[in-house]
Order: sequence, then C-alpha cells, then structure tokens
Amino acid sequence: MNNIQLIVKNLKKTFNRRLVFDKLSFEVRAGERLVITGKNGSGKSTLIKILAGVMNESSGSFEYIFDSGKIDREDIYKIIGLVSPYLVLYDEFSAFENLKLFAKIRNLKIDDDKINQILEKAGLFNRRNDLVRTYSSGMKQRVKYASAILHDPLVLLLDEPTSNLDIEGKDFVDELVQNFRKDGIVVVATNETQDFKYGQRIINLDDYKNNQSK
Repeated sequence: MNNIQLIVKNLKKTFNRRLVFDKLSFEVRAGERLVITGKNGSGKSTLIKILAGVMNESSGSFEYIFDSGKIDREDIYKIIGLVSPYLVLYDEFSAFENLKLFAKIRNLKIDDDKINQILEKAGLFNRRNDLVRTYSSGMKQRVKYASAILHDPLVLLLDEPTSNLDIEGKDFVDELVQNFRKDGIVVVATNETQDFKYGQRIINLDDYKNNQSK
C-alpha cells in the first residue's frame, strides 16, 4: 500500500489586499477523501490550484509526503490528477490526440492501448477520433477526467466535479471516485450538496476568514 499524505499548515491566500482564506490547516492520509466547500468566491478553486502546484500560497505551507519523503514542488504534477473548469483542451485535436499530447507534455510513456482503455472507461471510445470542438460540454469534461487518470495518480483533485454533466456523466464520476485507488487521496471542491457524498470529511472555507479562522 502506498503511503501518501497531504499536510496543510496555516495556509493563507490573498489577492492584492483581499483575503481569500487564512489559517487553514488539515491533513489527508492515504485512503481518505475530503470535500472542500464554501460560498461562491470562498476560494475553493484557488485552494485546488495551490494544492496542484499551479498557484503559490501567500503564506503557510502544504506538502505531499510519500514514504516518509517530501515530494518536491516541481514534481507534484507526477502524483496528482486534476480536473477543473479552467483546464484547457485543444479543440482542433481529437480526444485521443489530446491525451497523447498531455502524456508527452508530462513526459509519460503511455502506449495507445492504455489511452484507448481510458477513453473506453470515460465513455468516449467511439468518438475518440472526432475533434474535441464537436463535443458537448459534458463530453469535454470526460476528456478532462481521462487526462487526470492517464498516469494512475496517487492524488485526485476535483474542482466542481459534476459541472456540465448529465445523469450518465455524474454516474461516471461516482464510479471513478468510488473506484479510485484505495491507497490514494481524493480532494473535491464543490458547493453542490449532492457532491458531499464524495468525502468522509468536509471543510468549509467560509470558516477561514479573518478572525473567524479555526
């Protein structure tokens, strides 16, 4: 079993003089699922970006520990799978070509059969060679999920996981989270109460503002 941990200590984020959240501390261990919630603008997406290593915190710290060793900031991308509305797909490429490109960008050696298996799991195999610009918003969301699990990550970071998905798509997310590696970590950012089922614990970022911080 993998021994992955996420440790967040006194995390603070500000934009100019606006406080997003402050004194945020929590730990997530292997096999645990955490839901981050809060009102619109509370900083859910900002926190996911920080945990993904694509945005810097203002103060405090976070770290991923694997087998008693800290994972360097520049290597975080190797262990996480990220699904977020702000992720960009290449509309002029097919779903297959998008995944092939993402693998190349991450310097991953993934063969075509593995890509096809993931597209099958995402329900996109029959449309794998169609240009992404012809996809519905829900299908594009599925491509993002396929990209997130392409490298069998230890950590899954989901920002608004059921956004733009129909019932079938939401069922796919349910299955994905439920079947995600039992020794991995899942962090879900959402204000949809229907998504709270994905976590064993819930942190409300509205509780981490100014002197109300916990």
